[in-house]
Amino acid sequence: MARGVIAVLSIALTVFALADCVQTEDDKIRGLPKWAWIVLIVLIPWVGPITWLFVGKDRSSPGNGGRPHRQGPLAPDEDPDFLRKLDEDIRRERREKHQRGQDGDGPGTEEGGDAAPGEDGRSA
Repeated sequence: MARGVIAVLSIALTVFALADCVQTEDDKIRGLPKWAWIVLIVLIPWVGPITWLFVGKDRSSPGNGGRPHRQGPLAPDEDPDFLRKLDEDIRRERREKHQRGQDGDGPGTEEGGDAAPGEDGRSA
């Protein structure tokens, strides 16, 4: 039973370290080229993955508290260009709506306007 647990832990550690190594940008890798780290992780159980996790990757990232930083906006509502375009579209639509209201019909054509003289809404 203990051998099974050790084997599963070894495989899990190797898979984790391998995935981390493959996804790491080349400028964050220390010591060896990426292909050499992959070979080391796969061929030398326990030592390869643990060495990668502690030595192989530059994990220091100034200014963000050690958390990964994504490049670019995360969502459309955080994209300044998208927000600017959206604001321009809204303003344009409001101007067009306002111009249609002024250019179209004169006063008294809005809904809820006064009834014509002599009409009180009841039939005779």
